[in-house]
Amino acid sequence: MLPLARRALSGLGVVLGVVTLMFALIRLAPGDPALLLVGPAATAEQLEAQRHALGLDRPVAAQYAAWLGRFARGDWGTSIATGRPVRTMLGAAWPATVELVGLSLVLSYLIGIAVGVVQAARGGRLDTALSIASVTLFALPGYWLGLMLVMVFTYRFRLLPAFGATGLDADFLSPAARAADRLRHLALPLATLTLVGIGGTARFVRGAMLDVAGAPYVTVARSKGLSPARVTLRHVLRNALIPVVTLLGLSLPALFSGAVFIEAIFAWPGVGRVLVEGVQARDYPVVMAATAVSAVLVVLGNLLAEALVSWVDPRAR
Repeated sequence: MLPLARRALSGLGVVLGVVTLMFALIRLAPGDPALLLVGPAATAEQLEAQRHALGLDRPVAAQYAAWLGRFARGDWGTSIATGRPVRTMLGAAWPATVELVGLSLVLSYLIGIAVGVVQAARGGRLDTALSIASVTLFALPGYWLGLMLVMVFTYRFRLLPAFGATGLDADFLSPAARAADRLRHLALPLATLTLVGIGGTARFVRGAMLDVAGAPYVTVARSKGLSPARVTLRHVLRNALIPVVTLLGLSLPALFSGAVFIEAIFAWPGVGRVLVEGVQARDYPVVMAATAVSAVLVVLGNLLAEALVSWVDPRAR
């Protein structure tokens, strides 16, 4: 069996483990969605009838088996809180999450690689200052950084909106003005995710480049009289980027989990926000489907990183 196929099977096992754990956790969490629907003034008979309608009076194992079978067939159920099909809700939400996470991934790696190259090539006080900044950014909780950015850029200087993906008047704007409004709403959540990602990427690239700088082929390149810039970019950076591709796959789970909190803070209409609202409402179908979709996206990202590593580095094949 091909290595990538084995990875795909193990990824399927990861998704199954994640949804199984989430199913158990939400059943153990306090609260009853049936009670939220019928209200505290409902009688015991009304509450029991609502639980029966939702299938919550069945054994937990039977509920899980039934949900798993429906999900595998593409039937993700109906939201308890809104009555809308879960697939419709997530279908409308996932493009916003992919947009936020994808742009953050590109920016954090481009800027992080540039910062790491400067640190490894220059050294000295600049390296020390950038190291302090990158470690600080990497250690900051994303939700705290997001709130601080809201306080500064929204409430202090009133430069950027803090909530939603568009303004209330977006439908009445011209295409150019609508795009500008979208970018203004995207700025703060994107900056929050990107700043945290820059710190980790810069530290990793710096360490990888310093490891490669002592390799024999780099010494040979220097002895040939090549310029320092050419040695750094063509020999050191090129080989140091191979483990960075692996870091890409490892960073996806943290990026998606961070996006959940960021979307909740900024009311960004993505899968993370749908998941948080579903947890608050004890909306079991929404929570389970959103968790499964997030797990699948993370596994696909890791498979993509594995394929990229094999393409970039023939030794990995």
